[in-house]
Amino acid sequence: MRIFIGFLAGSAIGCAMWLLGTPEQTTSALQYIKPFGDLLVSMLKMIVVPVICLSLIVGAASLPIQRFGKVGLKVIGWYLLCSFLAAAVGALMATAFNPGSEAALQAWESIASSSQVQEAAQLKAVQAETKQGGILSILLSMFENPFSALSNGNFLAIITFSILFGLALRVLLEGSKEAKQQSALNKLMEMISAGRDIIFKLVDWILEYTPIGVFALSIANFSAYGPKIAGPYVEVTLGVIAGVLVMIFIAYPLLLAVVTKRNPIPIMKIMQEAIITAFITRSSAATLPVSIRVAEDDLKVKNELASFSLPLGATINMDGVCVHLPMFAILAANMFSLDLGFSALVVLVITTVLASIGAGGVPGGSLMLLFIILQAMGLDPTQISIIVALALGINPILDMFETANNVTGDLVCTYAVASTSDLIDKSA
Repeated sequence: MRIFIGFLAGSAIGCAMWLLGTPEQTTSALQYIKPFGDLLVSMLKMIVVPVICLSLIVGAASLPIQRFGKVGLKVIGWYLLCSFLAAAVGALMATAFNPGSEAALQAWESIASSSQVQEAAQLKAVQAETKQGGILSILLSMFENPFSALSNGNFLAIITFSILFGLALRVLLEGSKEAKQQSALNKLMEMISAGRDIIFKLVDWILEYTPIGVFALSIANFSAYGPKIAGPYVEVTLGVIAGVLVMIFIAYPLLLAVVTKRNPIPIMKIMQEAIITAFITRSSAATLPVSIRVAEDDLKVKNELASFSLPLGATINMDGVCVHLPMFAILAANMFSLDLGFSALVVLVITTVLASIGAGGVPGGSLMLLFIILQAMGLDPTQISIIVALALGINPILDMFETANNVTGDLVCTYAVASTSDLIDKSA
């Protein structure tokens, strides 16, 4: 409730600043307000890496190997199902709204010709040379020096190493016949579990500050980025938001109703704290501590699943990204006269899902993925950089909605797997 009040109050003040203040006054005020919001995101990011690492190791090491395989496949299967569903919804919304078509095309071309967009395009093109390597690059990035991955925040590599480490620990625990080794392994498991508990105590402390951070972030988002939703951007904004709302209010409840045979509305309501946090922070990874707490304490999902499924979902399950990316793909097709038939849309959906795996749970993580999507459509580097630069103007607002979608998808998939795998703590 405190978080929600902070969000409403901050949004109201931000909108008032947008409507009544000058850009100079807004900038001057934000330099004192925004640091309080940035502090919240920084504190959450401070604990993200240890939360992911320790939670995944404990989660993978706590499940018997045979059961881990079955549950692990269920989790991954659910994530892929929801990602494909989100990409299909995104493609349908993009086709329906058809951004950049007919009269709207001239407005987009006018924005694309501005010096500000051209400069941003050049900057992103330079960054893309080092950061964009396609699907193969994403695969290779999963296997990296674990210490380097921890320091650089390479979430895919951290997840890969943590799961493998936890599985190896479990294999040794189940297979070792030496009492001395068994004792050492059990002590290691206890130490890792204790480390995870310490991190979650830090989470509790940080969450006490959350309403203040949310208040400041809301003011910053609605005062600084509100004016960006104007002119031709409205079409893209409405299309993405419509797709996200379809996923959250229609697709996910229907999936829960079919799988759990229960009324999905109370279940979705329980998830609202994590969804609001995701909406404000624009980071699936930064929201992860809240997601785990909601799953275990409120949804009663057992720790052995929540500590495995949610960190995994924060990196590879990007349903909001899957809704978002097709919108700019259709815009690119209209701007550069590309013919996207049914088969091209199918390829777009598949490429979007594969690319979303590398989004990373950080604010704005979907922007660099546009290079992969647009390159697969056959655009040249200049055309690609222009579309990405155009996306920069609206991304902060879209990112809020797509991150809320990402976290909702993580919790829905986790609860669905828990319900079908007897991993709901009925005694709690």
